[in-house]
Amino acid sequence: MGADPQQLERPPWSALTTTHSVFALANDLARRYPPDVALMAATRDASDEALQALGTLMQGGDVVGLFGSEPVTAAPNLDVIAQKTVEQMVYDGRPPSPPTDDYLHLTATDVPEMMQLVELTNPGPFAKRTIELGTYIGIRSGGRLVAMAGERMKFDGFTEISAVCTHPDHRRRGLSSLLVRALVRSILDRGETPFLHIYSDNDRAASLYGHLGFARRRTLTVTVLRRPN
Repeated sequence: MGADPQQLERPPWSALTTTHSVFALANDLARRYPPDVALMAATRDASDEALQALGTLMQGGDVVGLFGSEPVTAAPNLDVIAQKTVEQMVYDGRPPSPPTDDYLHLTATDVPEMMQLVELTNPGPFAKRTIELGTYIGIRSGGRLVAMAGERMKFDGFTEISAVCTHPDHRRRGLSSLLVRALVRSILDRGETPFLHIYSDNDRAASLYGHLGFARRRTLTVTVLRRPN
């Protein structure tokens, strides 16, 4: 029996209750990643009780992101500070050919450079321990890290591709496409399905990933919540 696509409806909950449960800060109604790992969080349902339970897992000033079909408009002990729609895309193409260009597997020693590249290119949140969530790969030019991509949320039969970025001086060379294809092939070889999220207004990314074999599955809303100090 194949993996249940319903898991994709709430990716953080699916990940934090299964494959990534080892990372979870949790109670009966809510779960979150540690802030130095990732900003995603999830609640068992959309009730005020569940949102209040999420707040107990946060310190003053902490920020988390909830994925859902509907935006969170209010929370008993949390401030809604941002909302953004994202497109969830799932791979439905053929397995890519093995990459012919060189890339490297990134490790904890590469994290300072990875964070500098993320700060420059803003592909989405990336923290000091995000690399622990899965495989991260990159490309160096002149000794400098100029492109990277990796795996973030994981649950039964699915792995998310995230943190895809290229230094502005090295764009239009196909580096991001190369790295995404390498990750797609690796994920498929494990018998899993790659998926990813892009901002709904990012037409360029939608075109790129469509060309690489991803298809839109649905629109989700990311609600960013902050616990007041």
